[in-house]
Amino acid sequence: MPLFRRYSLPLLILMLLFLFILMATHPQSSLNAGLRGLAIWWDVLFPSLFPFFVISELLLGFGIVHFIGTLLDPLMQPLFRVPGCGGFVAAVSCASGYPIGAKLTAKLWEQKWITRIEGERLVAFTTSSDPIFLIGAVSVGFFHQPEIAVVLGAAHYGGVLIIGLLMRFHGSCSGGADTHDNRPQPTAIAAGHTGQPTPASLAVAPNAKLDTSSAQRRGRLRQALFAMHTARLEDGRPFGELLRQAIASSLRLIIVVGGLVVFFCVILEALTNSGLMSGLRLLTASLLSAWGLPPTLTDSIVGGIFEVTLGAQAAGEATGAALPFKVAAAAFVLSWGGLSVHAQVASILNTTNLRYLPFLLARAAHGIISALLALVLWRPLMGQGSSPVFFPIQVITWSPGFSSTVLWQSLLFLTGLLIAMLCLSWLSAGTSRLFARLRGAFRE
Repeated sequence: MPLFRRYSLPLLILMLLFLFILMATHPQSSLNAGLRGLAIWWDVLFPSLFPFFVISELLLGFGIVHFIGTLLDPLMQPLFRVPGCGGFVAAVSCASGYPIGAKLTAKLWEQKWITRIEGERLVAFTTSSDPIFLIGAVSVGFFHQPEIAVVLGAAHYGGVLIIGLLMRFHGSCSGGADTHDNRPQPTAIAAGHTGQPTPASLAVAPNAKLDTSSAQRRGRLRQALFAMHTARLEDGRPFGELLRQAIASSLRLIIVVGGLVVFFCVILEALTNSGLMSGLRLLTASLLSAWGLPPTLTDSIVGGIFEVTLGAQAAGEATGAALPFKVAAAAFVLSWGGLSVHAQVASILNTTNLRYLPFLLARAAHGIISALLALVLWRPLMGQGSSPVFFPIQVITWSPGFSSTVLWQSLLFLTGLLIAMLCLSWLSAGTSRLFARLRGAFRE
C-alpha cells in the first residue's frame, strides 16, 4: 500500500497529460464527443433525474421516507439486512434509475439512519436502470423489438434482487461495531445539518425512548406516523427553505452528473483515436470466443464498460449474433452501468465513509448475473419463435427528448412498486406474528 500511494500521483499525472495530448491532437473529434455527451445530459438526464432529486429531498424533509421505512422494516430487515427506509430507496431507484439510489443512501447516512455497512449493502443493489430507459431506449429505440423488454427487465431486476440477497452477507465478519443497534439515534440530529439542536428536537429528544416504547405497542401504521412526525420535528425547516435547499443541492449534483458524462464521452473518443481501444477490443473478442460467445458483441461490451448508452446501442446494432446473445450483452451493460455511472456514484460516496470497492464488485456481479438470467429466461419467456409467451407489449415510441408522459410513467411505476413492497411487508409482519403465537402456544 505505501508503494501504491507513492506512485499513484505520478501515474495519474502522466495519464492526464497523455489524455490532454490526445485531445489536443484530435480537437474536432473531442469537441464532437463533448457535444454528444452534453446532448445526452441536457435532453435526457437533466429533465429525467432533476425532478426526482428535488422530490426525494422534499420527502426526506417531510418524513415520508421514515414513514415508508417503518412500514417496510419487516421486509427489508430479514431479506437484505437494511432498515425499512432502504425500501423507499430501492423503489425510487428502480423508478428513476442511477445514480439516485446512491444519492438517497448518502442522505440517509448523513442523517444517521443507516450505518456504513448498511449503506454499502443498500447502494450496491439500488443502482439500477429505470424502466423507461430499458423499454423505450433499449428495447424499442436500439433493438426495435419491444417484446424483448420482458426478458431484459426480468434479467435486470431479477439480478437486483439476487445482488440484494447476496449483499446481506456483506459485513457479517465486522462484529458489532457497525450494527443497526449501535446506530446513533436520529433524535440527536440537528435540523438542516447545522450541528445545532433545534427547539423541536430538544422537545422530542427527552421523551424519545418513552414515545418509541409506547409506539411499539401500537399498530405498525401508528408507528410509521409517529416516525414521520418525529422526523419532521427534527428537521424543522419551513417549506420555502426546504424547497430552496432541495433545488440547490439537486442542481449541484445534476451538474456533477452532466460533467462526468461529457468527460467520459471525450475520454472514450480520445482512447479510440489513439488506437488503444483496438487492443481492448481484441482482448474482449478473444475472451468472448473462448467462452463460446459471438465476438461481434465486442463493441457492445467495450463501449458499455465506459458508457451504458453506447454499449446498449452497440448491442442492438451488432450483426452476426443471435438475438438472445445481444439481449444478454445489453443486460450486462445495463447492470454494470458504465464507468460514467461509477464515477457519479463515487463522487456521491466521497462525502460519506461508504467504500467504493463493494459497489464495484456488486456491479460486476450484477452484470454477469443479469447476462446469465437473460440467456436462461429467454426460452421460458420468449418461446421457440420470435413471439413472446406473454401478450405483446404496447409499442412505446422513443425520442431523445423528455416529456411529461415519461415522468408520469415513472411515478406510476414507483407507486405500484411501493404498494407491492408494502403488501409484502405487511405479509411478512403478519407471518412473523403468526409464527410467534404458534411458538408460544407450543411452549405452553
